[in-house]
Amino acid sequence: MARALQGVPSLQEWDVATRQAVNPVLKNPEEIAALYQELSQFPSLSSASVGPNVTTQYGGKYCSIYTEWSQRDLERNENVKFCRQYIVFHDNGSIVYSGASGNSTEIKGELLSRESPSGALKAVMRESKNSKGEDKQFLEVWNKNRKVKSINLTALEKHGKVYEDDQFGCLEWSHSETHLLYVAERKRQKTESFFQSKAPELSSSIADEEEGMGKSGKQDKAIKGDQFVLHEDWGEGLVNKSIPALCVLDIESSNISVLEGVPDYISPGQAFWSPGDTGVVFTGWWHEPYRLGLKYCPNRRSALFYVDLTGGKCELISGDSSSVFSPRLSPDHCRIVYLHCDVFGPHQQCCRLLMYDWYTKATSTVVDIVPRQNEENFTGIYTAFLPLFCWSADSQRILFDSPQRSRQDLFAVDVLTGSVTLLTAGGPLGSWKLLTINRDLMVVSFSTPSCPPSVKVGFLPSAGKEEELIWVSLEDATPIPDIIWEIQSLQPPPEQENAQYPGLDFECIFLKPKNMQEKTKLPLIVIPHGGPHSVFVVEWMLYSAALCKMGFAVLLVNYRGSLGFGQDSVFSLPGKIGDQDVKDVQFSVEQMLKKEELNPEQMALIGGSHGGFLSCHLIGQYPTTYKACVARNPVVNLASMNGITDIPDWCSVEVGVSYCMDTLPVASVWKQMLDKSPIKYVSQVKTPVLLMLGEEDRRVPNKQGIEYYRALRAHGVPVRVLWYPGNNHALSKVDAEADSFMNIALWLIKHLKL
Repeated sequence: MARALQGVPSLQEWDVATRQAVNPVLKNPEEIAALYQELSQFPSLSSASVGPNVTTQYGGKYCSIYTEWSQRDLERNENVKFCRQYIVFHDNGSIVYSGASGNSTEIKGELLSRESPSGALKAVMRESKNSKGEDKQFLEVWNKNRKVKSINLTALEKHGKVYEDDQFGCLEWSHSETHLLYVAERKRQKTESFFQSKAPELSSSIADEEEGMGKSGKQDKAIKGDQFVLHEDWGEGLVNKSIPALCVLDIESSNISVLEGVPDYISPGQAFWSPGDTGVVFTGWWHEPYRLGLKYCPNRRSALFYVDLTGGKCELISGDSSSVFSPRLSPDHCRIVYLHCDVFGPHQQCCRLLMYDWYTKATSTVVDIVPRQNEENFTGIYTAFLPLFCWSADSQRILFDSPQRSRQDLFAVDVLTGSVTLLTAGGPLGSWKLLTINRDLMVVSFSTPSCPPSVKVGFLPSAGKEEELIWVSLEDATPIPDIIWEIQSLQPPPEQENAQYPGLDFECIFLKPKNMQEKTKLPLIVIPHGGPHSVFVVEWMLYSAALCKMGFAVLLVNYRGSLGFGQDSVFSLPGKIGDQDVKDVQFSVEQMLKKEELNPEQMALIGGSHGGFLSCHLIGQYPTTYKACVARNPVVNLASMNGITDIPDWCSVEVGVSYCMDTLPVASVWKQMLDKSPIKYVSQVKTPVLLMLGEEDRRVPNKQGIEYYRALRAHGVPVRVLWYPGNNHALSKVDAEADSFMNIALWLIKHLKL
């Protein structure tokens, strides 16, 4: 087919434009599927590393940027991981030239990877399946273009599976590049039935060889009757991760040892080598008297520890009555910074940035909690993880990204003065995420609601000259045409003010399709976020973009209690869920109806987790407003959820009651839980509801959705349940995510009568 003339739309583009002018919303299932497939192909940046500087024969300098990405593959039904390399020529302070180096390459089986400090070596933790379909894990060491070590960790049986998650996992080179540190599940003693058939007895030497030797040198005998003992794990997203162990590989000898000295009541993770390689520093989480869900819950009791490799002595190097996490060692090996917050209370909240001096043993506060947006327009630190490499080259500044209201911005903090400087003031509005910094060269991911992630680089200017920062795109992403978005600020009406925290405002992000027929009133999809202490930022979101491209207006609501608006906003919501947050969402909708061309007879709700809680509340408290509702793993009854969730503290805290691990709620607290639950209003619901439930959800177990399903059926409300095997709270497996979108789209089309 001949190429279309420049500036003249193709026949396909002309057909879409004509169809949208006549019929604003895409309704054909095949066209919706094609749209989703197209938008789902945009990859997300997951990590980056900066290679060593190379000097050319002409005196110029360059370095390579290695990036890892993830992309949905609908045909293979998996997230495909691939790498892309770039080259950056520079003069130590500014970028002379940059560009891609070769094509992308798919990565197979990598769980973790890390370059050595010099950049000469690379460690890879890899998983593959044998001929029987069993998982095998290998630890590899690469030197330039060859693999020099490949150790079968599964065959060695020194420990269980390696932890690859952000919460515990690590793969750290010693400063001398002679050892590797990682975290794995501690080896369990074998078990067997009382009725296990006995094999003929072997000689002791053969038995030792076949069954392995214990610590004492004696044969490890299987324990009878312990086959089905519960091994408590760390909950949603960390299933089967129970007792992590710190493991060390001696690269020369290939010997692997499990470090001793870690207290039995502590689960270690986020580990790294201490200065001088004399020991290991790690975060330890208390797992006594029992474990609570840890993913998205950085408010669990934890502390920083140091275990000495020579004597095995383990000592505390932080306070032990709060929550600390994400420790990072400075390039000069003198200081450790880490994040700190209180135990219990809101799961995610404003954090302190603390610093520990390795040599003076003194701890200081670098950045404190911010109650309200300060004079520098800084609202505080709201993140569970600092970037793995976040120090400036001179060890004087820390870099991090954090939600600031409905934005995601990048900051530099002077660790001696505590001054906070915005690094993205001169850049476009959007979501900035720091991937790494090395020799003051920063690598970031940038996206907006209408532009998929792209990678940018820039040199960190000297302190006080941050406004001179220049960002260079290594490879621009193509913005999605026909999507308009903006941030709307809202002030609750006087009668909805919080008496304890007055004067708080909130925001919403509004998306709408461009080039619609004039005066066309758009159907509106309202999406409150989950958490409730999380936040929508102006970043690329597949569902929102796809719904907007279909012809819907989309409203993402950051009600009071969201992150990024100051600690007062976070603390304003506990005790008022089901009321303050519900009214904020409804007020947002009412205000947007006044400002935009929206059809009040075609409004729907989509929400997951606490967003599902709010969606179910809204259709119960405002039964004539919304014509369709989609709830993904929603909280519907806090009283019945309390005993089956991995976060029972959430049920207490969010209704305004302090949580204590050794105390059961009294009758009045059970009543509060029920009174604040959406199931209280189920008799008023008229809106058709689509429920999406994950079979493996530990956070909001699917029994919550089933309870709501039965209640709706009993009241004659149209309801449909989609059940996703193998999916947890996020419903993030590729097939479940795609199927969810298609069913959401068709549910909206049907019940909004489009």
